[in-house]
Parts: sequence; C-alpha cells; structure tokens
Amino acid sequence: MRGLIQQIAENKNYSQLLEWGRLLAITGAAQVAIQVIGLTCGIIIVRVLPTDEYALYTLANMMLGTMTVLADGGISTAVMSEGGKVWKDPVKLGAVIATGLDLRRKFAVASIAIFVPVLFILLRHHHASLLMSVLIILSLIPAFFTALSGTLLEIVPKLRQDITPLQKNQVTLNIYRLLTLGITVFAFPYATIAVFATGLPQVFTNRKLKHIVANHADYRQRPDPQIQKNILAMVARILPGALYYCFSGQITIWLVSILGATVVVAQVGALGRLALLLNLFNILFLTLIIPRFSRLHADRKVLLKRFVQIQIGLVLLSLTILTVAQFFSEQVLWVLGREYAGLKKELLLNITASCISMIAGVGFSLYTGRGWAIRPFVSVPVNIASIICGIAIFNISSFEGILQFNIFLAFVQLFMNGGYCLLKILQLK
Repeated sequence: MRGLIQQIAENKNYSQLLEWGRLLAITGAAQVAIQVIGLTCGIIIVRVLPTDEYALYTLANMMLGTMTVLADGGISTAVMSEGGKVWKDPVKLGAVIATGLDLRRKFAVASIAIFVPVLFILLRHHHASLLMSVLIILSLIPAFFTALSGTLLEIVPKLRQDITPLQKNQVTLNIYRLLTLGITVFAFPYATIAVFATGLPQVFTNRKLKHIVANHADYRQRPDPQIQKNILAMVARILPGALYYCFSGQITIWLVSILGATVVVAQVGALGRLALLLNLFNILFLTLIIPRFSRLHADRKVLLKRFVQIQIGLVLLSLTILTVAQFFSEQVLWVLGREYAGLKKELLLNITASCISMIAGVGFSLYTGRGWAIRPFVSVPVNIASIICGIAIFNISSFEGILQFNIFLAFVQLFMNGGYCLLKILQLK
C-alpha cells in the first residue's frame, strides 16, 4: 500500500494535478475574499453616497482607469514578456522591473497632463463645484501612482508563482480599504472621501509588496538601455490597442457622461459595480494562466491545445454567469438599493458585454504575454470602423442602445484578439 502511494506521489501528472489544485485553492480562496470585500466596499459607496455624488465618483473612477492604461501603455505586458525570458535570474529580472518602473513614471506625467483637464471639464459639466472638482482630482493621485507601481511589482511573484504572499498582500489591501471606507464615508458621504479612501491603503501594502519582490529580483538598479528599447518597441505596437480597449471597456460611461443626465451616470456606475465580480475570474487567469502561457516553449501543438482549452473554459464560465444573472436579477439589483431596482434588462446587457470583454481581454493578454502584438495600422482602422458602424446601427441616445453598442464593440475585440492569437500560434513550426 505504501509503495502504491509512493508511486502515485512520484507520478508527474499526479504531481502537476496536486500543484494546480494547491494554487487554485490558494488563489481562489484569496480572490473570493478579495472580491467579496471589494463588492462590500462598492455596495457601501453605492448605498451611502447620494446619487449626484455617486455620479461624480463614477466619473473619477472611469478617468482613473483611463489614466492608468495610458501611463502603462503596454509596459506591464512588455515587462511580463521580457521577464518571462529571464525569470530564473534575480539580477536580470530585477533589471527588467527597474526599467519598466522608470518608463512608467515618465508615462504617468503625460497621462496626468492629458486626462486631468478632461476630468475637470466632465465634473463641472455634471454640476460639481470648482472646489469639489479640484478635491476629487487631488484625491486620485495616491490611487494613481500606487496602482502603477503595484501592477508592475506583482509581475515578479506571478512569474515565480510565489502566489501565497501575493494573495495575502492583496487580501490585506482590501481589508484596509474596507476599514478606511467604514471609518470615513459614513461620516462624510462625498465622492472625494470615497475616492481617497479606496486609494490610500495601497500606499501601505505596496511596501509589503516590495519586500516580496526583493526575495526574487534585485529591482533597485539603473534602467537598462537595451531592455528599455525592447519594451518601447512592444509599447509602440500595444499602446493603440490598449487605449482603445480601455476606451471601449468604459464606452458606456464615456457616452453617458457626455450625452446623459447625472442620474444615468450613477446607474451605469452602479451596474458596473456588479460586473466587477468578473474580476475574480480575470485575476485568476492573469495570476495563474497568463504567466504559464507566457513561459511555454514555442511549440504550436502545445500552445494551440492550451489556447483552445482556455477559450472553452471562458465560454462555459460566461454562460454560467449569464444564467445566474437571468434567474436572480431581482435579488442582484436589491443589493444596489431601491434607486436601481428597475434595471433588469440593463443588468443582463451590461453583464453580457462584460463577459465578452473578459474573453477578449484574456485573448489580448495571451498574445501580448508571448511578445506578440497587432500592428497599429491593422488594429486602429478596425477599431475606428467598429465605432463608426456601431454609432450608425445603435441608438446611442438611449441607455439600452449604449449597452447594445458596448456589446457590439466587445464582439469586435473578441474576434480580433482571439483570431490574431490563433493565427500567431498556427504560424509557429
């Protein structure tokens, strides 16, 4: 009996199964906790903030996401690709991280210069006072800079699959965020306080993250010119698609912030809070699947098999989520409060768009993680054409029409990203 147990334990497939089970258990449990805490934070903000304040909070969050994408510009995916080549060497991996951090700081300045004036105009358009607009913009700064450095530093434990301390740090971050919100937003129900309270805790947890990274990479180095050249070459190909993906992912909020009333902005933001539950699955893929796909040898048969498995899993997951949303829409909307109880159809449309965007986003991460990128002269015309066609087909003056438009754009991204990744795999020997 003991010999049989030893044979099973030494079996390669069995060992891999145990390792995957361990990683999924650790990451899954941590991400469930993170998403539950995150959803709790979101519901607190939705329920406590008045509708007009929540609309301003939604605009600030939208702009934070856009600023972060521009400041990244594809740097994180390029760092993942470069780091995947040297992930066993602490010095070389540290040089990749140091170069990425240096580039990201420079991109951050450009991002602030471009999007802060846009946010100021949108806040004033939705009746925020001059003082409130300035305070909301200032409250974004801690969240902006800490999010930028945090996402790059996390690449190291992801590549080394040092998952446990990374997940503990993320759980701690969300606990701090919940405590900070609980202390502040009930006493001061303003958008500025909510934005500041959600961003401040990452300042403290980033310190712990640096200690985790230091175990695997010497990132306190000067930027490497050759690595910088490689990263910028990839950024030049990724940035147009990344910007469009960010814009299309938040197209609903962009349109209603320009064309819609303040209350509609609040409704879109509230539904978006529920769609954030998909982050659980997104993070599982980004933490466990994408780094491993990035590390695979350039073998067409192996890559094709993994690609098909990932796509089937994503489709089944999306169908399950939509089925649950269909049968329990009343209970889901009850969580948001009475102001949002009549948005059953809009809820399903929004979740449909989110599921399709999730699959498209995973496709994007799969091929960029291997150092591949769609040429801008291909992606940009396709993206612009899809926007023009969508505007011509759908009634974007209505809330429902905007959501349908969003689904259409997500489908275009799905076929472009999935098709390109499949094509690059098939071109391998």
